[in-house]
Amino acid sequence: MQPPRCCLLLVLLYLFLLSGTWATLQGTFTIRMLKTFTFQNTSFVDTEGIGLLEDIELGSLDKHTWDMHFCQPWVRPALPRIQWDTIDNMFKIFLHNFIHLINEGAIQMDVPYPFVAQSMAGCKLYPNKTSRIFVYVGYNGQDFLSLDTDNATWTLSQDTDLARYVRAFLQNETTFVEAVKDLFNDTCINAMEMFLSYGRAALERQELPVATVFARTPSPHQLLLVCHVTAFYPRPISVAWLRDGQEVPPGPQLNTSPILPNADLTYQLSSVLAVAPQDGHSYACRVRHRSLGTRSLLVPWGNSHLLLITGLLAGLLAAGALAALLLLCLCRRR
Repeated sequence: MQPPRCCLLLVLLYLFLLSGTWATLQGTFTIRMLKTFTFQNTSFVDTEGIGLLEDIELGSLDKHTWDMHFCQPWVRPALPRIQWDTIDNMFKIFLHNFIHLINEGAIQMDVPYPFVAQSMAGCKLYPNKTSRIFVYVGYNGQDFLSLDTDNATWTLSQDTDLARYVRAFLQNETTFVEAVKDLFNDTCINAMEMFLSYGRAALERQELPVATVFARTPSPHQLLLVCHVTAFYPRPISVAWLRDGQEVPPGPQLNTSPILPNADLTYQLSSVLAVAPQDGHSYACRVRHRSLGTRSLLVPWGNSHLLLITGLLAGLLAAGALAALLLLCLCRRR
């Protein structure tokens, strides 16, 4: 049986051979290979896996056959069929050996079933053409082990018998660690070139944000202004509230949700600002996003105009009252 280090090495190598033209694209790019293993007992393991370029799903793993299913039409043409066949074979060998290793450790360390093991491996490429590789292993949803590529060592994320057992096994595979470092340090950028060229349209996709501002009144003494922004892509976005044209600083009155995915592969979020009813200020939600270029999307709260008009009317009434009072005083003197 082929040792796990060879299988994992070839899997990661071919993963990064799914590449395209990074030189003409700007920014940092990351490929991640995510795998989840649910160990029901020593003889049954439910396996799931996906590959991602940034947030674009490249492919998924069939849990029954361990075959790869491509999620983008441009992924398969990136490599010849013979190379995809090699990837498929090596990936299945790696899965088999990984499961065997974890089961062996669980039995020796008397780990109770069921449990879940996860792994994430990948590479991050920076605009200056430097790169960083990463390998993380998880156990039951908690950090378990990570690979320190600078020192070629495995680091414990939790101090358990099982973690020490797996680390000892992997730490003895120094050839594997060095080979992974050399592989990604020497070839990661060049391999990425082809993949980024095939997926360039997907990576450069931009969708304009749609922002809506409305109010809620949870109590007579509190007004919540809600700025809901949706349908934007890519994920990075800046949403801020402006009070009389000045940005509201972070504080307990400001609450912004995490960025959440939509079903159409765009994103959404909400920013909520708590204010006192009829405080006399004008409010607007400002959105900045790559699709807007240098412009900003500015959506005022509808009642801000009403408050402004009310303030102007109050000022006019006060001025009128003062003029009437002065006129009355003059009349009395005459």
